[in-house]
Amino acid sequence: MCGIAGTYRWPDGKAVTDRLTDTLAHRGPDGAGRYSHPAGDGEVHLGHRRLAIIDLSETGAQPMVSDGLVLTYNGELYNAPELRAELEATGVRFRGTSDTEVLLEAWRRWGTDCLPRLRGMFAFGVFDERTGDLVLARDQLGIKPLFLLRRGGGLVFASELKALSAATGRSLQVDDAALVASLLYYWVPDSRCAFREAEKLPPGSWLRVRPDGRVQRGRFWNLKDVAAEGRERARAGEQPDLAAIVEESTRRHLLSDVPVATFLSGGLDSSWLTALAARHQPGISAYTIGFRAEDAKFEAMPDDLRYARQVAAQFGVELHEIEIAPNVLDMLPRMTYHLDEPIGDPAAINTYLICMAAREAGVKVMLSGMGADELFAGYRKHLANLLALRYQRVPRPLRRGVSGAVDRLPVATSRRGYRSVRFAKRFLSFADLPEETAFRRSYTMYDQDELLALLDPDLAGTVDDVLTEHADVYRDNDLDDFVNRMCLTDARMFLPGLNLAYTDRSSMAASTEVRVPYVDVEVVRAAFAVPGDRKIVGRQGKAVLKEAATSVLPREIVYRPKGLFSAPLRAWMSRDLAPLVREVVNDGELVRSGFLRRDALQRLVAEDAAGQRDYSKHLWHVLTLEYWYRDATSGSGQSTRLTA
Repeated sequence: MCGIAGTYRWPDGKAVTDRLTDTLAHRGPDGAGRYSHPAGDGEVHLGHRRLAIIDLSETGAQPMVSDGLVLTYNGELYNAPELRAELEATGVRFRGTSDTEVLLEAWRRWGTDCLPRLRGMFAFGVFDERTGDLVLARDQLGIKPLFLLRRGGGLVFASELKALSAATGRSLQVDDAALVASLLYYWVPDSRCAFREAEKLPPGSWLRVRPDGRVQRGRFWNLKDVAAEGRERARAGEQPDLAAIVEESTRRHLLSDVPVATFLSGGLDSSWLTALAARHQPGISAYTIGFRAEDAKFEAMPDDLRYARQVAAQFGVELHEIEIAPNVLDMLPRMTYHLDEPIGDPAAINTYLICMAAREAGVKVMLSGMGADELFAGYRKHLANLLALRYQRVPRPLRRGVSGAVDRLPVATSRRGYRSVRFAKRFLSFADLPEETAFRRSYTMYDQDELLALLDPDLAGTVDDVLTEHADVYRDNDLDDFVNRMCLTDARMFLPGLNLAYTDRSSMAASTEVRVPYVDVEVVRAAFAVPGDRKIVGRQGKAVLKEAATSVLPREIVYRPKGLFSAPLRAWMSRDLAPLVREVVNDGELVRSGFLRRDALQRLVAEDAAGQRDYSKHLWHVLTLEYWYRDATSGSGQSTRLTA
């Protein structure tokens, strides 16, 4: 895991690449490298910051140059041993043991045809000195980030958006459509970028730039196709051996020359990974989180720690417990900076603090259970959307009565919150809606009218565009299975846009690599070969995964109530952050610029304070958006928005 950057036929490219690379120093404190070469009527400059994981010697240093090919690479290839053996059989001789050298030689032999053969997480740039071509590529599922910006025949790229902003003199202008999308989702979809001109290379794709200015794009992996293939496998009666596939993926993800540990929440996904990792690497350590007692009580949070302790004791794992009681006034701007784009999920703080603790203990690599919920229908929203289909069969007068009664219930008092009431209000906000709209509403922040009321009226067309994009993605499939349609949309939008994004940024801020064994091409293929009625059985989500995990884990862990990898937001908002909320709502930059409407924000605050609605997540995201916007518009002197 590293930080990569570069420029291609870009004015003052060497100095710009130096700035790009320096901005990424936290991603790779173990080494830095630069490379320069003519490219047509300009030059190419590549930069690299190294976090040494495999082959700690200088033979793994980057940018790696070999016989006319140059590679700057961020990621890990878990099938590197097999690829190395295949290449050696053709006569390739390797200098070291890094997967970087394997990737370089695979590119030399197969070019872009090597990409679908790669099993891992990656983003890289490879330059061919003979042709002058630069190719950028990103892994199948968007685990690793790659931002780029093109002007004329030139290009600049980096692992983080903040690097592009710094390298262009902070002259990039905010994209209102991306901010509207972030308000809706509380994250920016992978298809959009918070700055105009900049873009994210799509997962499973590559881009080639040539010295004459021509640009070529290609896709080597498509989730829609994988899901369709899975549907055909299911129809043919194929039943993937999930226990074997998940274990094999976990074993591969342990490949490392430095210590590896795990996240252990005590839930199914992290517990299974930890148990499997301990089977292959006895004595492995794990990290878990707890909260201040008063915060956990106020939030009505489940006690996950006892389950984590049980798993650790059963499988001989050394457990490190981290109390999440941060100075949120200090952490909020710091995390906003590291997250690159406005992402309103406080779980990023948890990830950062766990990774910091692991790093201080000498651990560079962590395994996470990220992805299992998206692929195997483990979120409450998946079950809730199925239940909504049944609810719609209840007579309308009775539904109106239920809705009115629930609407009058408080979500919190001054002393504690009521999770069941919050869930009921959330469910009723989408239970009567059509399929795609209901699914979107079940995990986004606002309905269309609420979003329009919150924003500058001139952005009404942008709201339509953002909602249409969700509908287009949701409907772009060949599946006849409601549950797998939800899983596919999550894997295309929610997973890369939110969970993988904040995991990468917050872990790399702590100079730590997080690996995600469930977000593996073979696990994904298996997931979409499982029919939806085996993923949700009765009221049990992830049913097929739970069944597979019982071969390793005790049933009380497998079938325990779902845990939360979140934060006590209501406690933070009502105590630590209350003065900041008032400041941002009454006189923040977003309000003064006209992007957000003061009266609408004040209504959110009043209803939340009265305990009638839970807007803590909404207001947290407004704070993250405010801090991001202040930083984005401060350096260049631009204080006015460009309306889309």
